[in-house]
Amino acid sequence: MQTHTLKRKVKNAKKKLVGRGGTRGKTSGRGHKGQKARAGHSIRPAYLDLIKKLPKLRGHGKNRAQTVDGSKEKAFAVNLVSLELFSNNDIVSPKTLAEKGIIERKSGKLPEVKILASGELTKKLTIIGCAVSKSAQTKIEALGGTVKA
Repeated sequence: MQTHTLKRKVKNAKKKLVGRGGTRGKTSGRGHKGQKARAGHSIRPAYLDLIKKLPKLRGHGKNRAQTVDGSKEKAFAVNLVSLELFSNNDIVSPKTLAEKGIIERKSGKLPEVKILASGELTKKLTIIGCAVSKSAQTKIEALGGTVKA
């Protein structure tokens, strides 16, 4: 074996030429237009630091349309004070709340209702089909009322 007969097991990787037709056409892997697409031009470091200081949109990921579900509606909040319209031993449901005018129908449908503990209640009520906060539930049950999911 002599040095001129030696061969590599793996060939040298050649650098891929970009922007000369073939597989990488159009933008040649440089994205789109502008300063970064041009040859020999880069953004100055001082300008990069300025970009870093600009505030960014936070809280919804990259694409708000995909991360925020607009079809899911929030529950309609009803305070305990509003339930004073009902008489003793009444049944409170989204339907009865809509009849009393406490909540409004949205496109003909009854919204989800959550009863919150703001204010005082003086009547014994039965609550059906409404979400109830823990503090509101303790106030209702203290008066002898019941909460059914």
